[in-house]
Amino acid sequence: MNAFSSNFKLGILGGGQLGRMLIQSAIDFNIYIKILDGDANAPCRPFAHEFVQGSLIDFDTVYAFGKTVDVLTIEIEHVNVEALEKLESEGIKVYPQPAVIRTIQDKRVQKQFYKTHLIPTADFILLENKEEVHQHSHFLPAFQKLGKSGYDGRGVQRLKTTDDLAKAFAEPSLLEKAVDFEKEISIIVARNARGEVSVFPPVELVFHPEYHLVEYLFAPAQLDERIIAQANEIATGVAAKLGIVGLLAVEMFVTRSGEVLVNESAPRPHNSGHHTIKANYTSQFEQHLRAILGLPLGATDTQSYAAMVNLLGEEGYTGDAVYQGMEEALALGGVYIHLYGKKTTKPYRKMGHITIMDTELQALKEKVQKVKVLVKVVSE
Repeated sequence: MNAFSSNFKLGILGGGQLGRMLIQSAIDFNIYIKILDGDANAPCRPFAHEFVQGSLIDFDTVYAFGKTVDVLTIEIEHVNVEALEKLESEGIKVYPQPAVIRTIQDKRVQKQFYKTHLIPTADFILLENKEEVHQHSHFLPAFQKLGKSGYDGRGVQRLKTTDDLAKAFAEPSLLEKAVDFEKEISIIVARNARGEVSVFPPVELVFHPEYHLVEYLFAPAQLDERIIAQANEIATGVAAKLGIVGLLAVEMFVTRSGEVLVNESAPRPHNSGHHTIKANYTSQFEQHLRAILGLPLGATDTQSYAAMVNLLGEEGYTGDAVYQGMEEALALGGVYIHLYGKKTTKPYRKMGHITIMDTELQALKEKVQKVKVLVKVVSE
């Protein structure tokens, strides 16, 4: 069915902030949106045409939901893949494809995919339990990552020395060699069913040192043209080898010796692309819709220097959210606030983001530091 038909329904698994921003973009196309999420108060609920409360990992729930829509997509990869495979076999268009989600949702499988397809990535060791971590103490310093269930920095920890082994995860995981990198970057690739591909300019990511989630980013990343070309080739290569239809965010390290290594990928709109809502001719959310609906891909050019600052719940505060410093931040000019509709805050929960734009890079950096000091998410 044509996506612009009045009877067309797009289903989204997940009702968080990514789904919310996807709905905001879908409104321009007048697309009917149906959401499945386990949280009765999910950020998407007030904006979806239909909202179904149910588990994303329950086979029957996901399968029954998928039978009611024309195209099914995701805003989180922790979903029941078996149900998606059955839906796909019965003719429902599922994008990204279940095989892609299956590969990426387990970091162990994902890393093995890179190795098998000769995609440059850091050395790693697959582990089944905590005892095996102790057997590879010679591999430290390294990052231990849970195979499944890790998200927004959870399920990742740095093991520097043997003194850290006591806190090792017991579940199946991988041990990834720590990389001596100069920058962490992300490139978002879009690919539609016709095989057309476009890339957004790379962005530079700055992560929280303890919680391993993005604090802020700069776009476009200030990189040598050779590095940009290398990173684009790697990112589009990952998308092509996966055969993905939709968006793929590829996070990479740029080492001090000039190598580009893939860290992780996500088969959906991504935190590293939020700035595109304001800063690029086509947002990542519209681009995802274009890709999964078989439409021509949009222009990804950057309109100015931009930064994105994640609004994270302040440490020590849990409860009904209160946002401090908003008026002062908006007075700076070129500052755009996006809140996610989450009633309660807790430490380091993603509550929103702020996009900052400027024609001068140094002025942009100064605004970022001001916004980081001004805006706080606390509780009553």
